[in-house]
Amino acid sequence: MKKVEHYVQGNWTTGKEEGIPILDAVTGEAFTSVAIEGLDVPEILQYGRTTGGDVLRKMTFQERGNMLKKLAFYLIKKKAAFYELSYRTGATKIDSWIDIEGGFGNLFANASLRKLFPNQSYHVEGDAIDLSRGGRFMAHHIMVPKRGVAVHINAFNFPVWGMLEKCAVNWMAGVPAVVLPAPSSAYLAEAVAREIIASGILPEGALQIINGTVKTILDTVESQDVITFTGSAATGRLLKAHPRLIQESVPFTMEADSLNASILGEDAVPGTPEFDLFIKEVRKEMTVKAGQKCTAIRRIIVPEKLVEDVQISLGKALDKVTIGDPRLKEVRMGSLVSHQQVEAVRNSVNDLAKEAKIVYGNLDSIETIGADAKKGAFISPILLRADHPFQNTIIHEREAFGPVSTIMPYKNLDEAIQLAQMGKGSLVSSIATNDDKIAKDYVVNAASHHGRILVLNRESAKESTGHGSPLPSLVHGGPGRAGGGEEMGGMRGIKHYLQRTAIQGSPTTITEITGIYQPNAKYKEAEQHPFKYHWEDIQSGMSMKTHKRTITDSDIISFANVTWDHFYAHTDITSLDGSIFEKRTAHGYFIISAAAGLFVYPNKGPVSANYGLEDCRFLRPLYHNDTIYVRLTCKQKVDRDVASAEHPSGIVKWFAEIFDADDELVALATVLTMVQKKQTTLVEMTEDKIQDCLNKLSEDTKPSWGIMTPQHMIEHLEYTYRIASGEIQDFEVATPENILEKVHNSLYNYKPFPKESHFPQLKKGELADLQYDSLAEAISKFVEARQEYLDYFKEHPEAKLKNLVFGELNKYESYLLERKHLNHHFNQFGLL
Repeated sequence: MKKVEHYVQGNWTTGKEEGIPILDAVTGEAFTSVAIEGLDVPEILQYGRTTGGDVLRKMTFQERGNMLKKLAFYLIKKKAAFYELSYRTGATKIDSWIDIEGGFGNLFANASLRKLFPNQSYHVEGDAIDLSRGGRFMAHHIMVPKRGVAVHINAFNFPVWGMLEKCAVNWMAGVPAVVLPAPSSAYLAEAVAREIIASGILPEGALQIINGTVKTILDTVESQDVITFTGSAATGRLLKAHPRLIQESVPFTMEADSLNASILGEDAVPGTPEFDLFIKEVRKEMTVKAGQKCTAIRRIIVPEKLVEDVQISLGKALDKVTIGDPRLKEVRMGSLVSHQQVEAVRNSVNDLAKEAKIVYGNLDSIETIGADAKKGAFISPILLRADHPFQNTIIHEREAFGPVSTIMPYKNLDEAIQLAQMGKGSLVSSIATNDDKIAKDYVVNAASHHGRILVLNRESAKESTGHGSPLPSLVHGGPGRAGGGEEMGGMRGIKHYLQRTAIQGSPTTITEITGIYQPNAKYKEAEQHPFKYHWEDIQSGMSMKTHKRTITDSDIISFANVTWDHFYAHTDITSLDGSIFEKRTAHGYFIISAAAGLFVYPNKGPVSANYGLEDCRFLRPLYHNDTIYVRLTCKQKVDRDVASAEHPSGIVKWFAEIFDADDELVALATVLTMVQKKQTTLVEMTEDKIQDCLNKLSEDTKPSWGIMTPQHMIEHLEYTYRIASGEIQDFEVATPENILEKVHNSLYNYKPFPKESHFPQLKKGELADLQYDSLAEAISKFVEARQEYLDYFKEHPEAKLKNLVFGELNKYESYLLERKHLNHHFNQFGLL
C-alpha cells in the first residue's frame, strides 16, 4: 500500500513506520496510509525560515501576487485529478468544487490584493504623523515580513481550501508555510502540494507539507513564527496552552467548533420568499459536505408560531436529498470522511437527543444509491427539535460535526438574539428577513458574538454567497467558542504575518525608508521635466518648480462661464460682506486647472493619461491679480495590471504644492498620472537591424527551437507581410471569439511570443511547402513584401486589416505585431 508522502527540506519522503491505514470514505477500501516517524521537525521549520523565507521576503508584493495568480492558473489545468481523489473523501462534485476551486479562488483573490500594497517588499501603513511643530521630526509605520514560518494545522473537511486559503495569505506577506493536513484526507492535500512543487512557480522552501499528526510540531517554534489551527475547540485549547507558545510569544490563531445559528425573522412567514430562502439555506448547510463544515447551520432559531411549519417544510426538503456514491449525478449528499467521524456524530446526536427530540432522520437506517451504507461512512441527515432552548442548554454546547441541526423557538427578537449568543461565539450567523429594522436590530445586538452575519432576503438572494461561504475579502473567524481568530480579511489577513514597526526621523529620512514622499522632505531636483521619464526612472522626491502665473479677473469670469459655476464669491462681488472672501475669488478647481497648466509637459511622452486626483485642499482664497507657482514632486509609485489595448504602465502620484508670490502654501493636491514602462525586451526592427539579421542568416543556420529551416522561416515571414499589406485577406480569424480581445490586446505588452507558438494554418509538427528555389530568392521576396506592407499603410494610414491570430489590426498594431514576430523568429535562429 502506497504511503502518503511529505515534502520537506526540498524532497519528497515517507515516514519510516508502517503507517496508519486510510480508507476510502465511500467504499471502505484501505488504499493508502500515513506515517510521520523519522521526520526532523526542527530542521524542517528552520529550512522554511531560511531557504523559503529568504527568497519570499525579498520579493515585492506585486511579484508575490503575480506568483499566486500564475499558480492558480496552473492548478486549474490540473483540477480533474483532484476531483477524482476528492470523491474518496465522500465529497460530491459540488462539495469538491467548494474545496478545490474555492481553494484556487483564494489564490486569485489574494493575488489581486497586490494592487493595495506598494511596489516593494514591505508595506507602509496609514498616514505620516508629525511629531514636531517645525515639521522636521515625524513618524510613520512600516510592516515587514516576519522571519519565521507559518505553521498551519488543518482540519480534514477542506484539505485543499484549508491549505490554500491560509498559504495564499502568508505567501502574499512574504512568509513560507509548513502545512499539516489531517490524516484522513491528507492524500488530497498531498496531490495538490505535489503539483505546486512540480510547477516550480513558488521558490523552494515556500511550501513544505507534513501529511499527518505531529505532536511535537510546536516544541521548537520561535517568536517569528505564526501558528494557525483549524479543528476542535478542545484540541485548540491544548495547543494554545503549549509552553513554547507562551515562552516565545508566538501568535496563535484558532478556528474551532462553532454552533452557528440561523434566525427566521418574524416577518418571514410561509408564502414569503424569505421563508422559502430560509428552508433552502438550512437544507443546503445541513447537507453540503455532509454537514462537515465549520460554518454549517447547527441551530435553527424560528418564531414559536412557525416551528411546525419549519419542521414540516424542512423535512420535505430533506426528503429530496439523495445519499450515496458522490460520483453519481443523482446523488446530492455523500458520506462523512471516515467511520470514526460517523461514530463521533452518532455520539453527539445521542447526547443532544437527551434534551431534544429527533424529528427527522434515523441513526440506524439509511438508504444509499450506488454504495454500501455499511462499508462507507454514511449517515442520514438528522433534524432535532428543542422546545425549551433556555433550559436545555446542551444544544448550545455540543456540536455534531455532520448533517445535524436543531430547531428551537423564540418569542421575540430579543429572545432570538439571546439564543444566538448562548452558543458562546460562532464563525457566522444569518437571519432571513425582509424587514430592515429587524435586520438592523439583530445585527447590531448579535454582532458581539459572531465573526460574520448574513442578512438574506429576496433582494440579495440571487447573488448571495450564502450562510456557509467564507470569502477571502472578509474576516473569517469568530469570538469565544469559535476560537477568537480572524483569518483572511483582505489586507488585514496579510498583515497578520507582518511585523508593524513605528519609525521616527526627519521627513527626508522617512521618505527614503518608506518610498513615499513626505511633506517638508528635501526635494530631488529633476534633470529634465519629470513627465519625460518612464515609470521605472521616476523616484519618490523627484521634483520640479514651475514658472509663475498671475490670475486675472478675466480668468475667473471665463472659468465661471465655461463651468457654469456662478457661486457668488466668483461672480458677485457685491455680496461678499460677512463672508470669508475679500475680493473676487478664483474657483478652487480653476486653481487646480491652472496648476496643471503650469506643470504639464505638452509633448507626447511616457505620461499617457491623467488618472485622477486625491487629497485636494484649498488653504486660503486666491483673488484676481494673485500670482501662483507649483512645486511638483513624485509622492509615490503604484504598479498596475494592464489587460486592455495599452502598453504596460504604472501610476505615479504627484504631490502638487501651490504657492503664492510670497512662497506661502495656498493649495495642494495629489495628482495621479498613468506612466508607461520602458520597453526593454524587444529589439526595434529598423531597416538596418533587419538587414543585419538577414546578413547573418545562411542555409546552415540552426534554430534554437522548432523544426523550421531558415528558408521556411523567411517564407513564413514573407507570407505574413502579405497578410499585413492586405494582399491576402481571404481567410477567417482562427482565434475563438471569446478570447480574441485578450489575444489582440497582448500585442501591447512587452512579452515575447512563446516558443511553442504555432501558425494556425498549419498543424503542429507540420511545415509548409517551400515556394522558392533558394534562401536568397526567399529573402528577396521577403524584403519586397515588407516594403509593400510599409507602402500600404503610408497610403492608407487609417486602414484596418485582418490577421489570422489577432483579428483586426490598425497601422500601429501591425507595427507591434511586426516587432514581436520578427523578434520571435530572429531569436529562434540566433540572429539578435
